[in-house]
Parts: sequence; C-alpha cells; structure tokens
Amino acid sequence: MRALFIGDVVGKPGREGLAATMPSLREAHKPELLIINAENAAGGVGITAETAKELFAVGADAITLGNHAYRHREVYPYLDSETRIVRPANFPESNPGRGHTIVDAAGMKVAVLNLSGSLHLQVESSPFPAADRVLGDLRGSADAVIVDFHAELTSEKVAMGWHLDGRVAAMLGTHTHVPTADAQVLPGGTAYITDVGMTGSRAGVIGVRRELALESFRTQMPIRFETAEEDIWVMGVLIDVGDDGFARSIDQIIVPAGQ
Repeated sequence: MRALFIGDVVGKPGREGLAATMPSLREAHKPELLIINAENAAGGVGITAETAKELFAVGADAITLGNHAYRHREVYPYLDSETRIVRPANFPESNPGRGHTIVDAAGMKVAVLNLSGSLHLQVESSPFPAADRVLGDLRGSADAVIVDFHAELTSEKVAMGWHLDGRVAAMLGTHTHVPTADAQVLPGGTAYITDVGMTGSRAGVIGVRRELALESFRTQMPIRFETAEEDIWVMGVLIDVGDDGFARSIDQIIVPAGQ
C-alpha cells in the first residue's frame, strides 16, 4: 500500500497549490491512500467545513489537525459528524471530533491517529500514554496505523518515533512547517520523519507574509498575520507499507506547486 501524506496546508494558496499539483503526484507516485494535515487550511489558522470539503475534493481519504483544531467555532458540529477528520487524541475526550479514524486503502484497513505534543502546546494528557491507549483500542481493528504527531519540539518527536517503532507503519511529525532531513525506516519497521514540512509559500515566514512576521518580531506588538501567496510548494512523504502493516520505505516529496 502506497500512502501519500501531505504536510500542513497553509491557507488558500496552499489549498490551491495542492489541487494544482495532485494530478502530477498521482501520475508519478500512484498513491492508494492520501492523508492531508489541514491544521492551517482556513485562512492560515484552523479548518472550516468548506476548506475541509475542498481537500476531500482533491482526494483526501483522511484529514489530520493539531493545536488550531478549534479555532473556528462553526466547525465543531462538522468535526463531530465527519468521521474522516481527526484531531489530537490527547485532547479531552468530550471535545468535538475524534482522535483516530479507520479508512480502507488497497485492501487494508488503515487507522489514522492524530496526537499533539505536550511541550509548549495545550493538551489534556501526555501523548505517550495516549498513543498506547489508542493502539490498544485498535488492536484487531486495523491492518496498519499511521500517526501524525503535531508537536513543537524535535526531541519530543524523535522520542515518539522510538516509542512507536515496531507498533505503527509511520510516525510523521508536523507543526513546524520546515521539512527535516531525517526520513528513515526505524529498525522495527516504522517510517519516521521529524517534520514533513508545509504546503504553502516559501516566500514568507512559515507561510505568513514575511513583512508581517518581521514587524511582529521587531516591535513585539500584536500583528494580524496574513497568508503569503508567492512561491507555493507542496511538501509530503510517500510511504510504502507491506501487508504486515510495516513500512518498506519513506521518501520525501518537495515540489513547486503545479508541477
């Protein structure tokens, strides 16, 4: 099973860039499962039902979120009703949405699990026991598990990779918007990368118009950020998963939008 995971889609430029690029990605890589992190899909922060539907129209089989999952209150009922979207499982259980979902791909049942880091981000519980709990609940229900770990610190992501090695097909880091150079298959068969990167503008500051980000840093005053629109790139990883539910390979994808 070939799974394509797309890193944080940032605003309208990211959504449109991904839509323009998916036909060539499908032709070149023939993914059988498409997972998209849409943590910043709506105006650069959070998600709405409308932006989620755009990504489903592109072909997303599942959408993952992160610390901005609840930025737009109007999306709460949609998170409850749309089973293909997952928010971090270590948020309070009573919160809108769910922490994992199971989708069909290439004759396999693939669980998609979302977790949030606990360092510099707000969560109810540590992601490590939360991961253990969900994996226990999934035992016998899924042929493979793909984890999106939306976390701030590289150390927490690396630790989670080792914690999950041999138990999941992939442990993929998101949130920082900067792709890392450590994609690998760990000894137990888990594909790992500290951060997949973002699908958005490289002309800004992690997707934000650079002049606004610079003004914020220079003045230390509140600044309303806007999404940068130039030089859009699509970033992701392609994972080959065997019938045993473990990874055979992981390859980075970093391409200009529309190519």
